[in-house]
Amino acid sequence: QVQLVESGGGLVQAGGSLRLSCAASGSIFSITTMGWFRQAPGKQRDLVASIIRTGNTYYADSVKGRFTISRDNAKNTVYLQMNSLKPEDTAVYYCNRAGYSGSYYPWGQGTQVTVSS
Repeated sequence: QVQLVESGGGLVQAGGSLRLSCAASGSIFSITTMGWFRQAPGKQRDLVASIIRTGNTYYADSVKGRFTISRDNAKNTVYLQMNSLKPEDTAVYYCNRAGYSGSYYPWGQGTQVTVSS
């Protein structure tokens, strides 16, 4: 059973930066496409970025040019560097596998990101 633990969130002013980390258990991490998702209050959980095992990436239009996803397969960890943060980036951020037709690992607790204006 894969377990996901997100960390690195916090309160930051608009224009600031945060780096999120997601530690995953399980030996299949290195071959799994991983993504970062976010869920704002009253809204659905959306994919914001994903990275395949070879390093190719995808970004939602709303974060393109500001966020960078990366992974360290040796550490079973995926990162999300968030720059030029905006108040609309405020949400709980989660990591999980992405692109598997809606099939996910058990969700972790997420990490709260709050951007003040």
